[in-house]
Amino acid sequence: MLTTLKNAFKIKELREKILFTFAMLVVIRIGSQLPVPGVNGEYFRNWFAAQSGGAFSFFDAITGGSFINMSILALNISPYITSSIIMQLLTIAIPKLEEMQRDGEDGRKKIAAITRYVTVGLALVQSTAMAIGFGRQGYLIQYNALNVICAIATLTAGSAFLMWVGERITENGIGNGISIVLVINIISRLPEDLGNLFQQFVFGKAPATAVLAVVIIFAVIIAMVVMVIILNDGVRRIPVQYANKVQGRKMVGGQTSNIPLKVNTAGVIPVIFAQSLISLPGYISSFAGYSGTGVWSEILRYLNAGNWCNPSQIQYSVGLLLYIAMIIFFAYFYTSITFNPLMIADNMKKQSGFIPGIRPGKPTSDYLNKVLNYIVFIGAIGLTIIAVLPYVFSGVFKASVSFGGTSLIIIVSVILETMKQVESQMLVRNYKGFLEK
Repeated sequence: MLTTLKNAFKIKELREKILFTFAMLVVIRIGSQLPVPGVNGEYFRNWFAAQSGGAFSFFDAITGGSFINMSILALNISPYITSSIIMQLLTIAIPKLEEMQRDGEDGRKKIAAITRYVTVGLALVQSTAMAIGFGRQGYLIQYNALNVICAIATLTAGSAFLMWVGERITENGIGNGISIVLVINIISRLPEDLGNLFQQFVFGKAPATAVLAVVIIFAVIIAMVVMVIILNDGVRRIPVQYANKVQGRKMVGGQTSNIPLKVNTAGVIPVIFAQSLISLPGYISSFAGYSGTGVWSEILRYLNAGNWCNPSQIQYSVGLLLYIAMIIFFAYFYTSITFNPLMIADNMKKQSGFIPGIRPGKPTSDYLNKVLNYIVFIGAIGLTIIAVLPYVFSGVFKASVSFGGTSLIIIVSVILETMKQVESQMLVRNYKGFLEK
């Protein structure tokens, strides 16, 4: 990775793209420190401290601390991520959107425009809920119409601005803009999280204990990174043979290809879906100002990730079992709506292609389904292990960190993808230079 960056800086065009991306990231970090006008920052920090380990911990991690600071970028790109997922699901369900997606570049531009409008709409809804819900509890210095409108407008504009920055990085920077914005937010929290771990397990301990703690901390991090890389790069290649056929006076075909089926077909989406759903009751209760007792309060304790894997309250780990089941379910669900074995089998049949030993048509579709179900299960188990391990360490050892397995999956996946994009741009430039010579 360092070699790739070093070689990229030698090329003027790529160097300018990297510096532009870096400048945009600096702007984002500055924006993360600018508070929303009229907000009582001290109240919000105290409120968030009481919620530690609950529904908002992951949300604060992916916003890079903007949420806890209640900055103008507090909503960050979460509305854009949500709208992108919604549009991806609607593309499968609505024929008109599916037709747009098949229209090539023009169709993708139309879908991107719709996604922007949905993003602004979601940001408006979320900012309104925060301004009104938290405003009644002391979130605003003065709870009046002017401050509420100001907070809503500022938070919505901040989210729209970040969406614009992500698109500029995609067009004028090194690409993968929205993902890079998300990753820099998560990475910005790592020094504080590592500081908390060292403060808790290393500083003030006996030398032998401190050294052992450092080794264990970095061993766990490295092991999880390796697991994410293996899961991200794991591919099952299905061989495909194309039959010979005569076109004019020539014999064409006879080529061998393959269908690459990723082990982690759904990516990090199942974990995000599961976390969003299991945290939803906590969000609603926080916005509504609910802090009572009773059945609902007990349910919230089961769904609170801060109570999972706690030896003194092991009964609340039932919520973790629900979380695991949701990850596996969404892995199969998301794969089923984004990968169509029947369509692939039909396309192969039209092109005179077949899988060796498998008849074309429905037998091919059934075979792909069987293989897909097998590798999706492996991918879902891998995702579950990576997503659950931080909760285990947090519950058993009280290791307090804002990022978890989901954050690690996002960081590693985006860095690998970005490096591949930089390498491809370098390769294209080398080809262009060769042709010009």
